[in-house]
Amino acid sequence: MADKIWLSHYPKGVPANIDDAAYPRLIDMLAECLQKYRDLPAFVYMGKTLTFGELDTQSAQFGAYLHSRGLEPGDRIALMMPNMLQYPIALFGALRAGLIVVNTNPLYTPREMKHQFIDSGAKAIIIAENFAANLQQIIGETQIKTIILTSVGEMLGLRGKLVNFVVRYIKKMVPKYALSNTVTFMDGLRQGRRFTLKPFESGPDDTIILQYTGGTTGVSKGAMLTNRNLIANMQQIRAWLMPVLPEGKVVALCPLPLYHIFAFTVNCLAFMSVGGRNVLIVNARDIPALLKEWRTHRPNIFTGVNTLFNGLLNHPDFASLDFSDLKAAVGGGMAVQRAVAERWQKVTGCQLTEGYGLTEASPVLSVNPVDSSMRLGTIGMPVPSTELRIVTEAGQEAKLRETGEIQARGPQVMKGYWQRPEATADVIKDGWLCTGDIGFMHEDGFFQIVDRKKDMILVSGFNVYPNEVEDVIASHPKVLEVAAVGMPDEKSGEVVKVFVVKKDASLTQEELVSFCREQMTGYKVPKYVEFRTDLPKTNVGKILRRALRDEQKKA
Repeated sequence: MADKIWLSHYPKGVPANIDDAAYPRLIDMLAECLQKYRDLPAFVYMGKTLTFGELDTQSAQFGAYLHSRGLEPGDRIALMMPNMLQYPIALFGALRAGLIVVNTNPLYTPREMKHQFIDSGAKAIIIAENFAANLQQIIGETQIKTIILTSVGEMLGLRGKLVNFVVRYIKKMVPKYALSNTVTFMDGLRQGRRFTLKPFESGPDDTIILQYTGGTTGVSKGAMLTNRNLIANMQQIRAWLMPVLPEGKVVALCPLPLYHIFAFTVNCLAFMSVGGRNVLIVNARDIPALLKEWRTHRPNIFTGVNTLFNGLLNHPDFASLDFSDLKAAVGGGMAVQRAVAERWQKVTGCQLTEGYGLTEASPVLSVNPVDSSMRLGTIGMPVPSTELRIVTEAGQEAKLRETGEIQARGPQVMKGYWQRPEATADVIKDGWLCTGDIGFMHEDGFFQIVDRKKDMILVSGFNVYPNEVEDVIASHPKVLEVAAVGMPDEKSGEVVKVFVVKKDASLTQEELVSFCREQMTGYKVPKYVEFRTDLPKTNVGKILRRALRDEQKKA
């Protein structure tokens, strides 16, 4: 879009461009804000506050400890934990040590962990003890030599001992495990005091985060996010949300996990960069606990996915909260449904702003304005220094309101997929990121998504790739053929449905679902199973998922 017509419709005060070279490295930006906001709270977790100054000291100690264990700049380290104070300390400690962080979903099964750790070549891991039993099953097949264990209550002092007792022995949330040569997170911090961080050379285009995603198709791949990518996206978010991000006064409720790219960049980087306080929610599904934190901290900004906004609205106690401090609610990760957005504004008096992005774009590409010009049903306008265009199937740039693939260009677009040049070439063409999403542009520069070209299924903001689901189910000895598609769902946006042709007539839905639960994270497990005698195929034998989806729409 050579004329960038959206710029003339930008909200007042939002710049057309940001300076993606303002800092050579993310840790330079971090060092500045840790000093500038030393006395302000950075993160709050289960009543315990971590100030910017404490985060500065402890992340430096942790980074020095990682160096003392023989880890060197460029080595990969996996972080596998839910929202807790240990995450930002470990994250920034690892980055200050020059390591590449591999964000890992703690709900991954051993099979999923194994793929990610082998593919990334991770040499170290910081993992919550709740998931150590899974690590035990696959550790011998990886390069991981340094294992740092932590617990839910480890940084909560005396209260933490009670929390850990409940988690381990009352709720029985820590399966038995046997891992050798481990150290606790607090021990690592203590040992780190004896060392100092060693300086290292790095630049704007060096990879600092491997964020795994299935991309447009197939196996999970590590998106290489660089210093420049993350600094740019942090600045883009900050510039766009400026009216609701008063410096040193942001109180953000953070229910989304920090290992997810949305919360990682928006909460952990953008809000921190203005001295914001992130109130970490351990489990977003625990609505009563989330409501309690809301009452205590009275957030002025709230980030979430459509599923969560819908869940809150349907909880009987939500409407009784005081929303007078709430200035913005930002939805990402999945489409915000119009009915949910309208009800949210009616109940809270605050609009629900939808954004759009991909892991490959760090992730934010476009956002709706946070003022009265927001438009429901659209994904807003491109953020500063970002171009979006619509390309038809013929490869031509589309006219206004003509549909085609959304393509993006900007400093936040990834360097490529880790050790996968062919996959990178498939998705980045002539500098443009091919999103696989189908949409169109309105006359004033607002964009709207109408369909997805790719077969990915989006469950509560998490990507589910049909190939993976099908591969798992096809490995069941009683399955002949399988196809996986997404089905609309009021709660989670979409759920997985599989169509299965039996090899053994005794196969039941219960047996198949149980098998899936052993192999895959919960949100990937099919909610619906339909047995058929055959599946629609092309003349060369390829199963037609689209035909199955179309059938479901007509049903």
